[in-house]
Amino acid sequence: MIDNDHNSQNKKTTLKKLLSGDVALLARAITLLETGGTKADNLAYKISANAGEALVIGFTGTPGSGKSSLINCLVKLLRDQGEKVAVLAVDPSSPLSGGAVLGDRTRMGEHTSDRNVFIRSVAARGHLGGLSIAIPSIIDVVDAAGWPIIILETVGTGQSETEIMELADIKVVVNAPGLGDDIQAIKAGVLEIGDVLVVNKCDQPLSDSLVQQLKSMLELRSSEKKNIPIIATSATEDIGIQELDKTIKNISLNLGNEYKAIRQANRLKGNLWRKTEQLFRYRLKEINSKKIEDILHQLRNGIISNGDAAEIILNLCVDKE
Repeated sequence: MIDNDHNSQNKKTTLKKLLSGDVALLARAITLLETGGTKADNLAYKISANAGEALVIGFTGTPGSGKSSLINCLVKLLRDQGEKVAVLAVDPSSPLSGGAVLGDRTRMGEHTSDRNVFIRSVAARGHLGGLSIAIPSIIDVVDAAGWPIIILETVGTGQSETEIMELADIKVVVNAPGLGDDIQAIKAGVLEIGDVLVVNKCDQPLSDSLVQQLKSMLELRSSEKKNIPIIATSATEDIGIQELDKTIKNISLNLGNEYKAIRQANRLKGNLWRKTEQLFRYRLKEINSKKIEDILHQLRNGIISNGDAAEIILNLCVDKE
């Protein structure tokens, strides 16, 4: 009993240190959340009540548009203003180790010695939507650990990245000239969710043309979505960074007090859906292969329809003891 009380006290002390901003504990907590399992779920539950205060700024867009370099410039500007900033960069996963491949920390190396900047690469681990299934909980733990501004960078896959809508308070869609059919590449997905549209690498040819294309696209929207700001930036030439920062601040001021409750409700719903899908995939893998072969045999021979087969498999997942 004494041991149990001692362990319980240690856990409370550890949680208290995490919530007070212990960076080493924060890094370990993120690793645990990425790994998943019962301990990760317990941690996510404990810290959720302490989260919800941070402003989450999401950066998304096509690969090669310079999101990381742009974020690096924005972080420098925010630090010059005395702000404390965390960056969560979701990177493609290694097919062998499951770890992050690109490691955006290498592109933001100048901030690594700054105690008021926390940078973490998070592996997507094959999750669709441009993010990672652990990202909602990771945002919460970084938020709860006292980081008031969290910049979230998606993996950069184009149309599939609309998941960021649930998690980011402000969505910045970054594009750049010279990446092929720029507008067609992402217009069916992320351009529609942006609160700010950025044309990065504006010092390069065709950037003015891309700005005009974006303006023309906005004209086709409904009236309440026509006035999305379009900002031309260059991370290498330090152009437009202050304008981007000012625009983000103005949007954040206009979110309203009731916004936090709506945001938390959307995040909870999205997280529940992702967890349910994950559990369903696990249970699919655990179905006896002989049962699957039997279902496929019936399907091939016209005994059951594709819909019937799917229903049978769904029931096998649900009825699993």
